[in-house]
Amino acid sequence: MTAAAREEILRRIRAAAVPPAPEPPRHYLRHAPGTDPDDRPGTLALFAERLAEYGARVLRATDPGPAVARALHEEGARSLVVPDGLPADWTADWDGEVRADRPPLGKAELDATDAVLTSCAAAVADSGTLVLDGGPAQGRRAVTLLPDLHVCVVRAEQVHSALSGALAVLDPARPLTFVSGPSATADIEMIRVKGVHGPRRLVVVLLEAPSG
Repeated sequence: MTAAAREEILRRIRAAAVPPAPEPPRHYLRHAPGTDPDDRPGTLALFAERLAEYGARVLRATDPGPAVARALHEEGARSLVVPDGLPADWTADWDGEVRADRPPLGKAELDATDAVLTSCAAAVADSGTLVLDGGPAQGRRAVTLLPDLHVCVVRAEQVHSALSGALAVLDPARPLTFVSGPSATADIEMIRVKGVHGPRRLVVVLLEAPSG
């Protein structure tokens, strides 16, 4: 076989094996179906509704301190782990034990802690999802998986109508964790079991600006 013939065969193989890349679809719905993307009260109401459907509790508040204290008291928490960067006033109204994750607590210590308090990087109203990226006030993944109660403060402006809006503000290079309700699975005989991969209880403090 001549070199020219071999090159022609290889050219044809390459051309056949690498089809042209399809054009990414750009016409998909960028907000939750049946909603007005400019309706912020409606988007927040949908977010709270979806969370409730998953079994999470939602507290709507304008001041995080009292709301966090209420959530922890009502859930019976006596100890709380907080990640670096968490605003001090978020725990100022609570009288339980606060354990800073610095230096990082061990797995046994985290497992023996009643609750974890974090913020999030973004939230999705359409699916009632929180997204954590390990940034300030969110902590490492183990911190949000081992305590049985997760209290998350979400600022209203962090809530996007649909996933596409949240993805636009997230950094894909960071360790993203998507949380849709308390941890649960129905892998075995379709029997729902809570707390298999993370906290069995989730409380979201939805922080809105004071009116007026």
